[in-house]
Amino acid sequence: MTLIPITDIHASKLHIYHQFREHAFKADGSFIADSPKVVNLLLESDIKVKSILATKEYYDKHKQLIETKKDAIFYLATKVQMQEIVGHKIHHNVMMHGIRPKDTTLDKLDKHIIMLDEISSTQNIGSIARSAAAIGINTYLLPSYGPHPYSRRALRVSMGHVSLLKTHIYSDITKTILKLKSYGYHIYAAEVTPNATALHDVEVKDKWVLLMGHEGSGLSDEVLNLCDEVISIEMTEGIKSFNVGVAASLIMYTLKHKKIISSK
Repeated sequence: MTLIPITDIHASKLHIYHQFREHAFKADGSFIADSPKVVNLLLESDIKVKSILATKEYYDKHKQLIETKKDAIFYLATKVQMQEIVGHKIHHNVMMHGIRPKDTTLDKLDKHIIMLDEISSTQNIGSIARSAAAIGINTYLLPSYGPHPYSRRALRVSMGHVSLLKTHIYSDITKTILKLKSYGYHIYAAEVTPNATALHDVEVKDKWVLLMGHEGSGLSDEVLNLCDEVISIEMTEGIKSFNVGVAASLIMYTLKHKKIISSK
């Protein structure tokens, strides 16, 4: 492992590390991850690593793990230099430039899927990914018009666990739902409606998709009409909803652990 000391933190070769927003990602699907817990989990995966920017302390502590990425470039920086990139005091000592994995095609997804319609909060994207990985829901479908699960904050909030999930980014929700139904998936829409099935009473099919809507506006009537069943969480009178990340976790756990009935 050859370490390349950094003399100019603003050098063009380090420009990617100064990018914080999703729209700044390169056409090749670049992403930036930071903090040892996140980076180390990504290093254990088969994600392509372009470079690492870290302190000597990090390289010394995680040498064996780092050396598995033989094609990567290893930049050596001080913590002060790294803080100059971020613009404030940091408590970690590593950043990583990787390439997002290719989408898994719809016909190669697992039997249980968490799908988002239009979630605007990057934090919720990461939180749902972390819960899905913990519960054992290994497939994540997200729209192209929302935050990407490999955006910087989503990765950090997920603690890197999004790398354990199969992901698919779709552009047309109608076509995607219809395609999933053709593959035998039962589509559960999470929404509060007069005819919704209470989560306690839901009958779980063998293959299912849980669809979550926007934090404020939820799912549109057009989307609800495409789904097989609407389900809602029983709540105390006067309380209208849960945070979408909390709701997704509760429903995923219930669907995962309830007895499955025949889908016929």
